[in-house]
Amino acid sequence: MPVRIYCREDEKGSVCIHALLYLLSPLKGLSLEDEVFLVSCLFSPLFVTWKTGRDKRLRGCIGTFSAMNLHSGLREYTLTSALKDSRFPPLTREELPKLFCSVSLLTNFEDASDYLDWEVGIHGIRIEFINEKGVKRTATYLPEVAKEQDWDQIQTIDSLLRKGGFKAPITNDFRKTIKLTRYRSEKVTISYAEYMASRQHCFQNGTLHAPPLYNHYS
Repeated sequence: MPVRIYCREDEKGSVCIHALLYLLSPLKGLSLEDEVFLVSCLFSPLFVTWKTGRDKRLRGCIGTFSAMNLHSGLREYTLTSALKDSRFPPLTREELPKLFCSVSLLTNFEDASDYLDWEVGIHGIRIEFINEKGVKRTATYLPEVAKEQDWDQIQTIDSLLRKGGFKAPITNDFRKTIKLTRYRSEKVTISYAEYMASRQHCFQNGTLHAPPLYNHYS
């Protein structure tokens, strides 16, 4: 399972600032040469999520379960989730004013005893299963997804199976064959508007500091 080296509290707050900086580079031609980046010795599995508008409609979410250097991991998955999520068209410059960025650092990975050995609103889950063609597939939902959708455990599992490409009828016997890993996350969210408002005082003493806006540690 991934090994995690914890960030300092001020670094947790700055990860979304960095994600937005990475996105602004291709969308607005922003130079990153003078920006200050995260300490390169920090490692974590991570996901980057983009939502837009008042209803916070999903516009992209991709990440990794491998413990990555936060500098390179944020750069890679910021751009991948924003521009290459196959479920959505790439984000555009025109969408920036209504954009919300969340970075989830994944922690506390545990093998579950069965497919119900986790709690809605507390755990994220990653499942492995063999599809109807005999191919092993995986899929995951971050901790907040089931709660936001008002799903119970069975609804979440069944939705995740469909997300992972399982097309056959879902039976209770098949659910019992699932290998499930549960985990928690440290999630930070910032809107583009908040980023722009706070940018003028984000740089202090040569280090990027950002308020840990909308922290959610689960």
